[in-house]
Amino acid sequence: MSTSHRYVIEFPEHESRIDKALNELCEDLSRTRLQALIESGNVRLNGAVCETANKKLKMGDVIELDIPPPIAASPEAQDIALDIVFEDKDLLVINKPAGMVVHPGAGNFKNTLVNALLHHSADDLSGIGGVMRPGIVHRLDKETSGLMVAAKNDIAHRGLAGQLESRTLTRVYKALVIGVPFPSKGTVDQPLGRHPSSRMKMAIRRKGGKEARTHYSVEKKFRDEFALVECKLESGRTHQIRVHMESIRHPLIGDNLYGPQDSALKAALKRAGYQEKDAKVVMDFPRQALHAASIAFVHPVTGDSLSFNAALPDDFRKLLKILDN
Repeated sequence: MSTSHRYVIEFPEHESRIDKALNELCEDLSRTRLQALIESGNVRLNGAVCETANKKLKMGDVIELDIPPPIAASPEAQDIALDIVFEDKDLLVINKPAGMVVHPGAGNFKNTLVNALLHHSADDLSGIGGVMRPGIVHRLDKETSGLMVAAKNDIAHRGLAGQLESRTLTRVYKALVIGVPFPSKGTVDQPLGRHPSSRMKMAIRRKGGKEARTHYSVEKKFRDEFALVECKLESGRTHQIRVHMESIRHPLIGDNLYGPQDSALKAALKRAGYQEKDAKVVMDFPRQALHAASIAFVHPVTGDSLSFNAALPDDFRKLLKILDN
């Protein structure tokens, strides 16, 4: 079980950054661990989730800290089939199916991508990302399909992580959204942070949020009520495309976490005049219609420029066919 702690800032020496103050108040945890807990939404300041480790404190502030139970240091290797697009001695590019969790966590200790990678590459995977995410340079949401790159050694991991940070590792996604964005090409430039009242969600946070920029382009529209949109990430925040598209009133089909999904879908399908059986398939689509279609980067060891594409999965193509009927 998780443990909870409550601290009140009562001494002048604790009027500093929240991570530094917690490091002094909670001696059992390192500052790095505390920063990770802050980033994962496990720290609240005066009742609201605190998203930044450098948040300044003042006398009387109340800090609540939730410490999750420890997770096993070594995930279990499992013989799970992987769709490997490219592999050499330094890295792998994987086409992740929808429904697969990337790394173990609460409620998902098995059948993750990490479990599969541990079996596939044995002891070769990098551990820079933490004991529960060996080799993982970036992640995809559970229900998002498409391309990911994983490192097999620390040199490759550092090189790929550096490209991710400098935004030279590029990723392009395909999304099916409700409505047709106007203009047909644009950029959503809105900072993102943890939702103030829901740990499951992210939200636009103009104060304290992290920089996030999504470039979108309408590829095809369907009866002026739906659109296939290409999204290119300039940054890579949790749920970035989902939050940004919802913020311009074009939530993803199947995304029940963001946007007025049922009401918006029903109204759009009715206006478009789709047959009842086809409308039901769209209404029942079980995941957000989002696919990581391409990825490009410089090989961190050889220096070669690499780019890969992954075709849309069957469920996504079926949805497109119905909307295009």
